[in-house]
Amino acid sequence: MKRLACALLAASALITFAAPTFAQADPVESYCATLGRADHFASDGYPLDNAAAIIRQDRANFHQFGKRDPSDENDSIFSRKANRARLEQMLRNGDISRNAERAIVRGTPDICVDVYDDFINVTLL
Repeated sequence: MKRLACALLAASALITFAAPTFAQADPVESYCATLGRADHFASDGYPLDNAAAIIRQDRANFHQFGKRDPSDENDSIFSRKANRARLEQMLRNGDISRNAERAIVRGTPDICVDVYDDFINVTLL
């Protein structure tokens, strides 16, 4: 019995300390969007080849250029250019599956973004 209690305590400690800290906070904001064809090209026309850049361009298109897909939702965080400039680092600090990254680069999926202070988590719809 003592051995089982010690094993459970050790497992609990491992889960607590191994779990990413970003999984424990509530998002500051969340939004969903379609990453359409226009979002796959930078403002000066060159093609974008990574998920973070495409998501960033989606927010620039939405807030700055008025290029919106019908299902794009508003957000208050990335309405500021300085925050969009941080988006790629925020994704590196956050979470996105390889499947989601591939889908974003290769297609025009619908995504949802949970925004935290220093990171974002991206999921496919």
